[in-house]
Amino acid sequence: MNLTVSSSPHIRGNDSTRRIMRDVNIALLPALLFGIYHFGVSAAIVTAVCIVCAVVTELAANRFLIRDHRELDGSAVVTGMLLALTLPATTPWWVAAIGSVFAILVVKAMCGGLGQNAFNPALAARALLMLVFPTYLVRYFEPQGLLGTADAVTAATPLHHMVMPALPEQSLLDMFLGNIPGCIGEVSTLALLIGGAYLVYRRVISLRIPLAYLGTVAVLTLVFHKTDNAIAWTLYSLMGGGVMLGAIFMATDYATSPVTPLGQVVYGIGCGILTVVFRYYGLYPEGVTYAILIMNGLSWAVDKWTPPVLFGSKGGAA
Repeated sequence: MNLTVSSSPHIRGNDSTRRIMRDVNIALLPALLFGIYHFGVSAAIVTAVCIVCAVVTELAANRFLIRDHRELDGSAVVTGMLLALTLPATTPWWVAAIGSVFAILVVKAMCGGLGQNAFNPALAARALLMLVFPTYLVRYFEPQGLLGTADAVTAATPLHHMVMPALPEQSLLDMFLGNIPGCIGEVSTLALLIGGAYLVYRRVISLRIPLAYLGTVAVLTLVFHKTDNAIAWTLYSLMGGGVMLGAIFMATDYATSPVTPLGQVVYGIGCGILTVVFRYYGLYPEGVTYAILIMNGLSWAVDKWTPPVLFGSKGGAA
């Protein structure tokens, strides 16, 4: 019998970074298109600025900083689009540009490039913008439609109503479809679920992190509800703000989340707990950004504490 001796990996798949990033971009399209339809031309401008600045910055970083001269793999487009979806349509173009450059140059390139970053670039950029330009990131306006400019009437998001505490003025159906004020890509739960279903179908993500994240938020808000209608409070908590966007597209980032199955569940639960804590006790009504970033920083420890059990052994892997 002839044996072939070779180094790992011994099992190869057809997945590639380019294919995965293409699928993520496709999955983001429903939320993006609805955001543009809902908020108008301003949403399209913010998104275009974020994507263009992210791509140009990555090209420059690959040429002068990382010096690997590799071609674009689509990850910069994903980062730019994700950042845009977390911003209000009223965000000035230069604020969006600063966020994209920071995400690619500082969070990604200075850490070594794709897969080496410890934090999700889009969320890290949003956290910076919230710290430096908070006024621009908390201004929400009534949706103006496809040809509108989203600069007419100031409106409170559902989460602002829940801080009072009170249930939002919008119906649960409006929340599900997206007929509410908010950031470009977080308003339509339906669009986000369509994108998430596509990623699961394409096996880009598993359901462990999203279900653990959303399940934890659901349980905690149901137990510690702040109105007489506990179920309604829970549903509004799940569909309001960036929980859906964060659970499906941010927390599942390969580079910044655990790789062990149990670790992914623990990571999702941690994101859910921190989100509810920040929403209930934080300065701002939204807590998704900082919850995921904190768990990003702990993902290595979660992997270390939740090793898979080796075949034929009683304990975890050494």
